Amino acid sequence: MKQGDHLFLVDGSGYIFRAYHALPPLTRKSDGLPTNAVLGFCNMVWKLMRDARNTDLGVTPSHFAVIFDYSSKTFRNALYPEYKANRSAPPEDLVPQFGLIRKATAAFGLPCLEMDGYEADDLIATYARLANEAGGSTTIISSDKDLMQLVGPTVSLYDPMKDREINVPEVIEKWGVPPEKMVDLQALMGDSIDNIPGVPGIGQKTAAQLLEEYGDLDTLLARASEIKQVKRRETLIENRDKALMSRELVRLKTDVPGVEPLESLTLDAPDAPKLIAFLKAMEFTTLTRRVAEASGADAAEIEPAHVEVERGAEAHGPDLDAPTEPGADAPAEAGTGEIAQDAPAANTPAALVAARLGEAAAETIDTTAYACIRDLAELKAWVAEAREAGIVAFDTETTSLDPMQAELCGFSIAVRPGRAAYVPLSHKAGAGDLLGGGPVEGQIPVREVLAALKALLEDAATLKIGQNLKYDLVVMRRHGIDIAPYDDTMLISYVLDAGLNGGHGMDALSERWLGHKPIAFKDVCGSGKSLITFDFVDLEKATCYAAEDADVTLRLWRVLKPRLAAEGLVSVYERLERPLAPVLARMEERGISVDRQILSRLSGELAQGAAALEDEIYRLAGERFTIGSPKQLGDILFGKMGLPGGSKTKTGQWSTSAQVLEDLAAEGHELPRKIVDWRQLTKLKSTYTDALPGFIHPETKRVHTSYALAATTTGRLSSSDPNLQNIPVRTAEGRKIRTAFIAEPGNLLISADYSQIELRVLAHVADIPQLRQAFADGIDIHAMTASEMFGVPVEGMPGEVRRRAKAINFGIIYGISAFGLANQLSIPREEAGSYIRKYFERFPGIRDYMEATKATARDKGYVETIFGRRAHYPEIRSPNPSVRAFNERAAINAPIQGSAADIIRRAMVRMEEALVEAGLNDTRMLLQVHDELIFEAPEAEVAAAIPVIRATMENATMPALSMKVPLAVDARAAHNWDEAH
Repeated sequence: MKQGDHLFLVDGSGYIFRAYHALPPLTRKSDGLPTNAVLGFCNMVWKLMRDARNTDLGVTPSHFAVIFDYSSKTFRNALYPEYKANRSAPPEDLVPQFGLIRKATAAFGLPCLEMDGYEADDLIATYARLANEAGGSTTIISSDKDLMQLVGPTVSLYDPMKDREINVPEVIEKWGVPPEKMVDLQALMGDSIDNIPGVPGIGQKTAAQLLEEYGDLDTLLARASEIKQVKRRETLIENRDKALMSRELVRLKTDVPGVEPLESLTLDAPDAPKLIAFLKAMEFTTLTRRVAEASGADAAEIEPAHVEVERGAEAHGPDLDAPTEPGADAPAEAGTGEIAQDAPAANTPAALVAARLGEAAAETIDTTAYACIRDLAELKAWVAEAREAGIVAFDTETTSLDPMQAELCGFSIAVRPGRAAYVPLSHKAGAGDLLGGGPVEGQIPVREVLAALKALLEDAATLKIGQNLKYDLVVMRRHGIDIAPYDDTMLISYVLDAGLNGGHGMDALSERWLGHKPIAFKDVCGSGKSLITFDFVDLEKATCYAAEDADVTLRLWRVLKPRLAAEGLVSVYERLERPLAPVLARMEERGISVDRQILSRLSGELAQGAAALEDEIYRLAGERFTIGSPKQLGDILFGKMGLPGGSKTKTGQWSTSAQVLEDLAAEGHELPRKIVDWRQLTKLKSTYTDALPGFIHPETKRVHTSYALAATTTGRLSSSDPNLQNIPVRTAEGRKIRTAFIAEPGNLLISADYSQIELRVLAHVADIPQLRQAFADGIDIHAMTASEMFGVPVEGMPGEVRRRAKAINFGIIYGISAFGLANQLSIPREEAGSYIRKYFERFPGIRDYMEATKATARDKGYVETIFGRRAHYPEIRSPNPSVRAFNERAAINAPIQGSAADIIRRAMVRMEEALVEAGLNDTRMLLQVHDELIFEAPEAEVAAAIPVIRATMENATMPALSMKVPLAVDARAAHNWDEAH
């Protein structure tokens, strides 16, 4: 190796883990040999080598090696016998694949390195040192935190799953310390996965703060007696030996003896016949074809290799039961997967899934092959081709993310993978030119385009495919076009994988399922000061970007849609998700009226209230300061006044979070209470009364919020621009904001709100006799709970007793702890704990439900609502207790909250038809806020509309499901939202 050479070191053990968990169980047809890990490994190596040679990674390697763990026992076990003692044996079907993966590495012509007594990370550290001494640099293909101690001027990490390079700034950003302090950080933190003890009670943030203050572990331990916090001081002193031993366990060896010389790692092109022979032996037909095409070899003339399979103890391999850090178990890009030849049976949903994934892996995306349609006859020919195919992907390009104000720049269509086009409508020349802005020549007149497009998008025999199609529905409705029928890849992904695999945006789905990174918007329109709207984008760039969106969307639909049937989720998609998109689009288009004068008056009142609080705050603090400055506030509370409970962030500032202030206020400190009140008032003013007028549409004079269907794991909707779901209703000031939402003259607003729907769902799914009977009898559920728990008669019950029962009722749903309930009720933690224990004693079915739900989630990785919607919680098996506990609470709550969300979705889907059937054509649904629907109706229709609305909501589960408890809806009409609610 010489000056300027570059070494790639692949963490082969990490690749095995990702490969195994990225693909479903696959077997070789000829003998049933498990091959999914081998398959995923081969595809990832092939992609890595291809990208490296094409300089897609920014650097081309001169040397290359794949490093494996030889066995689970190393020199670290001699130092600490319990090291990795909690690791379970690898899955049975993975064992025979270890040896095959090593043979695959050899087939690629890559050095396969391992050494008994040392871990792969030690070999990686040793080679990185040798490369540096030879004048070269190293890229480690891994995202393992254990390797981050090696990062420096000549060493970086590259995570191929996230296409992300990890250098010194990224290490500091993630861990709070530079790479040279990672060993000390890990020594303090410990590692439950590797069974490294560390120092009990010292987490990442605390460890980073201590190292920032004391410099290194040795200095910290030597000066531990100086630490002011008693518990922390004692813990460090008592666990000094554990910290030092942990450091030796996490420190990587950079001097492993007897390693292969660097000269033997020179990268050469794979021996195509040898590689193809191995792939044919493994029966990886698609990858075989891809290798043959890339190398120019004739695969038909190459005989399969004879590959010995190690099925017994010789098939040694690493412990792969858990990832080494959160997120490390992210699935490999499915686009690199080879599944088609392993389909379970022809003409089944599972077979179609496998086939489509295989096709996606084999197909490439060429953005230069797309057409730019600038002739009406050509457009009509494409429309005819789409109608003949019966399917077309469609996407709009506009000037804004707000569909109510966006101008249509053009649209793209795709009729089959690789066959896509862009139709420009209003592109202008001269972006950034003061004299520019004229229309680009050769664009088809908009009216003619829309006429041809309407025939396609409204054709009942042609399925339209979109990604986040609700946006396009709103845009095209403004141009007189209703898109139907349709499928939405974002919603399909959401139904399949809510809580898994990150987001459901097109770029993320493309990388995950197609192995393709789409053109970024910023690469086309710029960013910051250089940002331009899409109508100023050059047509060649616009065509590549826009047509790629349609092409990718169609490919995603081909991959994802068959999974609905294969995984039994068709009804969830077709009954809850797909039909709701046009309903929400119409609601967004309608908007709601807001009174500017009321908002202006409220802004003034809030300003006066905040000013009065500021005077009180200055008086209590004894000086004037910037209340909104966390630093100045922290110095006042904890520096000057010496209030208890102060802690500093890693930047050295006092923490003044809402929880810190609430805790101090609960202890009776007046200044923190005033600060909390001041923050609430100023937030209401800035977020709502000052901001809402800016959201009033210049033409409709109404506010048009935007709903997100795929934003939560449980199925609840969220809204933005503006967010109308977070307007506080528990304070008088918050409720006043709702008075600004008004009905148009001659109309009233109707608020229809489910009564205690989550408690009703709980009574149904947990089958609690007392709750079911109370709801059936129309009894006050909170009073009944108080009576059951505290032995107090329902009649004449004190309000405080009922309030406590209400807090417990709703708290139980969200997995509230004794600490949380104590804070909420301002009572001692012991008292809160006794309330929770007594609650479970009185309603034992709830505890049974919780334990059963956690068991189901651990077994399946997901829980289901009463309609079959799945919420995935993959980290419920996390070895980290806090992560595991959080996921358990979420899993318990998801079937309840998710079922409530599904119920209101079903009601919304049915509502418009129910109103039309009742002849209430002018009653319109405007908003959905949690368990509440808001309508606007002519005063003459209100009396007839309320019973229809109530009946539709209360019968939303029928006929699919008969609830064990009745649903109840409170509905009222008034001139503004607050009065109606």
